[in-house]
Order: sequence, then C-alpha cells, then structure tokens
Amino acid sequence: MRSKFVAVAILLASVAIGLFMNSLRGTPPKVPAPEAAIAVKTERLHSKDIELYVISQGTVQPSARTTLISEATGTVVQISEQFVVGGTFVKGDILMQLDTTNYDVALQRAKAKLISAQGQLELENARVFQAKKEWEITGRPNSEAPPLALRKPFLLEAQANNLEAEAEVKYATIKLNQTTLRAPYSGMVSRKLVGIGQYVTQGSPVAELFATDFSEVRLPLTEKDLSTMGGIPEGVASKRSVVALRGSINGANGQWNGQIVRSEGVVDQTNRAQYLVVQVDDPYNLKPQNKNSGSLPLLVGTFVEVTLPGRLLEDVFLLPSGGLRKNIQVATVDSEDRLRLNPVSIAFSDDNYFYVSSGLEEGAEVITSALGVPIEGLRVAVTNRASSDSGDRK
Repeated sequence: MRSKFVAVAILLASVAIGLFMNSLRGTPPKVPAPEAAIAVKTERLHSKDIELYVISQGTVQPSARTTLISEATGTVVQISEQFVVGGTFVKGDILMQLDTTNYDVALQRAKAKLISAQGQLELENARVFQAKKEWEITGRPNSEAPPLALRKPFLLEAQANNLEAEAEVKYATIKLNQTTLRAPYSGMVSRKLVGIGQYVTQGSPVAELFATDFSEVRLPLTEKDLSTMGGIPEGVASKRSVVALRGSINGANGQWNGQIVRSEGVVDQTNRAQYLVVQVDDPYNLKPQNKNSGSLPLLVGTFVEVTLPGRLLEDVFLLPSGGLRKNIQVATVDSEDRLRLNPVSIAFSDDNYFYVSSGLEEGAEVITSALGVPIEGLRVAVTNRASSDSGDRK
C-alpha cells in the first residue's frame, strides 16, 4: 500500500517539475510572414503622334465598256488586224467592213432622184417667172394675183420634192458609211463575235470593247474605315490625292499610282459601305511616253490593295489590346511595385491597340498580362522587367 503512495508522489512531482520548466522557457518571438506578390508582365508606354491609315481592296474596271452593234446589214468582207481579243486600237480606227453593194445602189438612186428634183425645181422656177410676166400684162400688181396664177403651189411642191431628195441622199450616205465600223474610242477588244464572211444584220452585236485611256477602282469603306479616316473630306475629287495600288500581274508584284477622283456619295444597301473611286491613267502603257517605261501594265480585272491616309492622333499611347481593364481603366505599376488603376480616355482602337489620349503619364509601366480581379495597392512581381529598369528602381 505504501509503495502505491510513493509512485503517485513521484508522478505528481514530475508533473510539477515539467510545468515549472515550461514556465521558465517563455514565448518564442513571432516572425511576420512575407506578403504575396502576383507575377505580371508589363510594358513601358511613351506618347507619340500616330497617323492612322485604312487598307481597302477593289477590282480594276475600265472607264467605259461597250457592246459594238452593227447599224447596217451585209456580209463581213474585211476585218482589221487589231480586231482580235486583246487587240488595241485608237479612236476612229476601222475595225470591220461590210459589203457596200446594196448601199452603193441606194445612194446612186437617191442621187438620181435628187437630180430629177433639181430639174423639176428649175423648170418650175421658169414657169413661175413666165406666169409673173403674163400677170404684168394685166396691169395689176402681183399682190392681187391669185396663187395659182403665179404657180406658187407648184413651186412649193417642187421645192419640197427637192428637199426630200436631198434628205434621201444624206440618209443613203449615212447608211453607206455605217457599213464601216470604226472604234468609238481608244481601247481594246475583250470579245469578238463575228468573223470574215459572216452575214450580220442591223442591230447585231459584233464585239465587246473597253477603253484604255484610264481605269477605275471602287474602294469600299465601312463605318470603321470612315471613323479611321475622319469621314470623307469635302473636295476630295478636287485635291486628287495620289495613292499607291498594289497587286500581282503574271506572278509578279507590281505597284501603280492612282488619284482619288470622287466619292460616289451613296451608301450601298447590300454591304452598308461607301465607295471612293481611284483613277489610274494609261493602265496598259499604250501612250508613246509610257511604252518603253518597263512598268507592268495594270490589267482590267486585277485585284488590288490600296492604303488610304487617315486621321492624325497627337500625343497618344499605344496600349496593347490586353492592357485595358474593366470600366476603361489601365493597371500600372508604381515605384514600390504596387498595382495602380488609372481611368483613361480612348481616342481610337483597332484589332491590336487602344490609342490612349489621356490618363497615363509619360513612361508609365502598364500591366499587359491577364489579371483576375485587379485590386488597388496589390503587390506585383514584374517578370519581364529589364535589368536596367530594375536597377533604376533600386
């Protein structure tokens, strides 16, 4: 029994000693945990003047395209060497000749009828002169003479017959000239529809032509394009701004100069676009001064690209598209590596950049990487900062 009390006493003494020793150790000092920082990527922005531009595309079209119609009937007896697809000609060149036999006969008949009418008119003039002499024998003035007495109706009929005969000669001459088909302007044959020996009738199409003095390109401009340009300025045709057209001809890249000559002034109902028209002079290099220039011809139907000048934005920052936050704010990093939210004004935007006109300081370090919820004052760790930039901050 005594041994049990001894064991309990020893146990209690051990506990007391342990508590006493623990009280002597004291409370260990608390070490502050390091503040967490979010890794980000940044970019320093500097203001600059930016001239905007618009890229538009279009197809080269001739200034005039014509279906040549025969105004006469007959057999094709002669064709010009240039009357082939791709053949070039100048205004007034003979392209095709029809058989003139029937029209020669018609002209000869008209001339014979005119000679007869002229003879009848001369004869009637003589009769009128004789009638006046006979009336003078009566001693009465000519003003009192009846029209039939002076043969006035017969003279008027002879004059009318003469005018009709002259008109028939003129008409027969016109029809004879129409057997010769001449070029209405300087151009090129795009389609040939008749050949030598073929019989054509009046009103039959014989060829398709287009003019080569200058070509045109219609450039569509969307609402976004017009905003970039600041709208179509008044007097755009009078200024005749020079623009460069780029395209590919026979596998080779080419460039041609053109002039903005007009705005069509309407909104296309199919694509809601407006159109500017660019004119290119002598696209086929057919003029004497351009024949040996060595430049590529700008063929009709070529697809070209044109860069048009836009607005000038002064003192703006190019903010990458990923740098704009909610509520039109930009997250920047201050000198203590803490996040700051800056409300900004956007002057313009495209697929790659926002053009910030106010709200940023020169050389601002802008966070361009993704952020969950940006919090003002949050500590950040810039992962792409240059060593020199880090040295400046230290």
